[in-house]
Amino acid sequence: QGNYAAANAFLDALAEHRRDQGLPAVSVAWGLWDAASDMTGGLSRADMARLARAGISALSVEQGLELFDAALAGAEPTMVATRWDGAGLRTRAENGDLPPVLRGLVRAPRRAAGADQAESRSSLMARLAELSKEEGLRLLSDRVRDHIAVVLAHGNPEKISVDRAFTQLGFDSLTAVELRNRLNADVGLRLPTTLVFDHPTVSSLAEYLFNTLAPATPSPEETLRGALERVGSMLTSAKDDGEAIRTKLVAVLQGGLAMFGAPQGDNADTVMEKIDSASDEEIFALIDNEL
Repeated sequence: QGNYAAANAFLDALAEHRRDQGLPAVSVAWGLWDAASDMTGGLSRADMARLARAGISALSVEQGLELFDAALAGAEPTMVATRWDGAGLRTRAENGDLPPVLRGLVRAPRRAAGADQAESRSSLMARLAELSKEEGLRLLSDRVRDHIAVVLAHGNPEKISVDRAFTQLGFDSLTAVELRNRLNADVGLRLPTTLVFDHPTVSSLAEYLFNTLAPATPSPEETLRGALERVGSMLTSAKDDGEAIRTKLVAVLQGGLAMFGAPQGDNADTVMEKIDSASDEEIFALIDNEL
């Protein structure tokens, strides 16, 4: 509708120009009417639901005519005549995506949007850390399909194909942005506007989210250090059989050194001597340094 928008921008400017010269003029930016027209006749149920979530309700004919009379009697050259959906506006305000020009229309609780996003992100990352990659992808795919069902007014998210292109599901630029906004709020990220076009299926989008959110697989060195730290903590808190536990650990560590190709001969004897005479703390420091 670029040509339509340009023509209306010209009419707005013309009305302001005439008012500056003391001439009568008013340009009304109309919202949605519930009467069918060439502009609204093609709106689907999903389109109407999206407009409601954006904070826009339909005007009845009576309401529209009342606003028309008010516009003619007003002092401003340009006006917006529409009916707002308070619930939709408040939800957008709470999610932090309500345009500044509309923020005075609703009273939303003051929330630290950045803190909320960080909390959502850390919570989801912790959940993914407990899952295998397959389980994590399934979790993210389900969340993406839930949002798609809302945006496109699908009755059952489970019937949304994970491998069908978003454009084939019915997405356009407006619904693509809405899906991005909903995912931003859900997973605590600032995703690109082109998200749906860069990752055009549920599967590819879930893969992208998983790679972005899932913690990196620790290296072998990090895994070993973590295990040693946990064992060291257990030894520190152990009250009985400390010597017996130490003997078993030394045997395990010796076997580990042999498995990973520790030096043989004189060097190996030196390492074994160090282990035999070391304290618990020295054993773990030795392993950390040797590996």
